[in-house]
Order: sequence, then structure tokens, then C-alpha cells
Amino acid sequence: METGYTVYGPVPFTLRIGDVSTDLMATHKAYRTNCSAFITACNPFSEAFDVVVNEQRQQALRLELKKRSLKFLDGVGRHPSSEWPAEPSTLVLGLTLEAAKTLATKFQQNAIIWSARDGKPQLILLR
Repeated sequence: METGYTVYGPVPFTLRIGDVSTDLMATHKAYRTNCSAFITACNPFSEAFDVVVNEQRQQALRLELKKRSLKFLDGVGRHPSSEWPAEPSTLVLGLTLEAAKTLATKFQQNAIIWSARDGKPQLILLR
């Protein structure tokens, strides 16, 4: 809940769980969508993997998104204490909640961040 989820769009911005993001709403509008999911492929089931393996997993996620013709922006999830390493991530635009859950489950994640039209990121637990 304390983690910041930074999106590296044309104008970078950070999402916070439960806080409305006007930047996210503007991004939704620019991409003509009303929802998005912030997903990583790193550290499956919260098991710490090394940087090289995490980058390979993240590349596999990007490839999957491209195959599905989904628009996405790179980002990073970072807890302010820095006790857990920052995780490269993606903001996937136009991904419904059910599709986001399915994709994140494929990449063995415990949770995702999903946002609807209201631009208010929600933590969605998968396990």
C-alpha cells in the first residue's frame, strides 16, 4: 500500500493505491481507454530473483503484450523503504480487470494494480 508505481510516459507520474490520479485519467483519455493495469513479471510469488532473470521475465511480458496488440508504458514499482528492490513493470492500457488477473497469474504474480475510469488505482490480490 505504501509502494509508488511510477509510469514512464511522455510525462512520468506516480500512482498511489486509493489516490485519484489525474495523470492516469489523462493517459486513459490519450489512449482512448477507460481502464489500465500496472503489472510486473518480476519476482514471481514474491520470491526474489536476480536482475538478469527479472529482465528476461519482463521482456517476456512485453512480448506477450505486443502479441496481443496491447498498448503499454514502462514503469517501476518502488517501496519508499527500499527494503525490496524496485521492480520493472508496465502500465497496460485498456486491459479489463479479468484479463489483467489472467495475465498476472500467467506470470505468477500475487497482485496487480488496476484502475478504472475514475483513475483510482486499486490493489487486486490474486492469491
